[in-house]
Amino acid sequence: MTLLTKPLPLTRHDLHMALVVTRREIRDAFRDWRIVVPIILLTAAFPAIMNFTASRLLSFVEDFGAEIVANQLIPFLLLVVGFFPISFSLIVALETFVGEKERKSLEPLLATPLTNTQLYIGKMMASLVPPILASYLGMTIYLAALYFSVGWSPTLPMLVQTVLLSTIQGIIMVAAAVVVSSQTTSVRAANLLASFIIVPMALLIQFEAAAMFWGNHAGLWWLILALTITAVVLIRMGIQIFNREELMGRDIDQIRLGWMWQQFWHRFSGWAENNGRYPTPLVWYRQTFGRFRALGKPALILIIALIGTIILSTYLAQQYVLPADMQAALTGETMLANLEEYQIFTTALPPLIFIQNIRAIALWILLGVFTFGVLGMLVFLLPWGLIGYIAAQFALAGQNPWQFLLATIVPHAIIELPALLIAAAAALRWHTTIISPPPNRTVSEAFLAAAADFFRLFIGVVIPLLLLAAFVEGLVTPQVLTWVYGG
Repeated sequence: MTLLTKPLPLTRHDLHMALVVTRREIRDAFRDWRIVVPIILLTAAFPAIMNFTASRLLSFVEDFGAEIVANQLIPFLLLVVGFFPISFSLIVALETFVGEKERKSLEPLLATPLTNTQLYIGKMMASLVPPILASYLGMTIYLAALYFSVGWSPTLPMLVQTVLLSTIQGIIMVAAAVVVSSQTTSVRAANLLASFIIVPMALLIQFEAAAMFWGNHAGLWWLILALTITAVVLIRMGIQIFNREELMGRDIDQIRLGWMWQQFWHRFSGWAENNGRYPTPLVWYRQTFGRFRALGKPALILIIALIGTIILSTYLAQQYVLPADMQAALTGETMLANLEEYQIFTTALPPLIFIQNIRAIALWILLGVFTFGVLGMLVFLLPWGLIGYIAAQFALAGQNPWQFLLATIVPHAIIELPALLIAAAAALRWHTTIISPPPNRTVSEAFLAAAADFFRLFIGVVIPLLLLAAFVEGLVTPQVLTWVYGG
């Protein structure tokens, strides 16, 4: 996490040398007619197809008086036109390193005095040029044809948003493809892994289409910001993990399950830290508590995000007030009546609460692995945002929100929140390790070590705290609720 927040030491000389590599790569790419001609032909043909589609769409909806439908869908076709050339031009980025390695043309470049950072940035910028230029060319042809055929032209904000979305999506796809190219050993493997780049971006296009169709252009600005951050993370990740010696030293990728389990188990059990011997339970716990030092920055990020979530939920509660009949039910008497109705199930609550918390943490792990911890953080923040929203609704209904929180949340949250915070911080550290692994370890070693640290904290600290919190929430919190509201 420290390396993630530490700025990259890029100098003017690094950028100059990277541009030298970029010029060389672009010259070679545009000299190959097998690259240039398909890009130009496909880029020119696809906008013509989209223009024909838009023309027929306008003619069709005019017969039914639904011009607004076409006016919302035509900008989506512009996004598709911008995305299509990037998707088929992605092969240029996928072959950046591994393609030259297979053709035996990478060794002379690696033998130059260029640093890993200079080489990587230069190759990545060169890989960006064909897809981005193809995207701009396709959108220009589409807009020009659309203007002369049906007289439609986008507004300036819509045009700016579309160009920015296409550009940033292109940067993300190319940055991810270059990472794949630098970490695989064959073009075949790189092309197969490209589906993990194209499919998510295609789904994102559908989300953008929904936003455009409903006219939520303000939300697209937030999406542009999120995509920009993603692009920066991917570029930094590629720079951090690229190593020319490893690139040339790998001949074939193997799934070494035995080695992976050994790395994980030695870190989890404490065998590696105890001079090749298994530690006693007391020593194991002492080592586990020592992991808290590495959770400082992830925990700080989560606490800031948690405070922001509560502030945002309070603001949303004021913007979206519950109906009067629902507000009338936000009273202590109603909660006491509900508690009395379900009193018979109280003894069954602790195991259900504990299992639900474990399921939530499993969801963090699953979503966080594929999103560098982002969706895992969102799942962690969601319940606390709902609590903030409900507490604000109590205040808007004329009730005391602090009394509500004291009666229903505080008794078990003083145990549950620290446990969940530890788990979320350890998961965030684990999921972001791949972005910026320690310099003395490979990506696989750092990832497995962070996973082992997470499960040590999860089993040794989080599970006992969650068990205790579940019993408090199931057995003690109802009693506190009864006492606070005078039942």
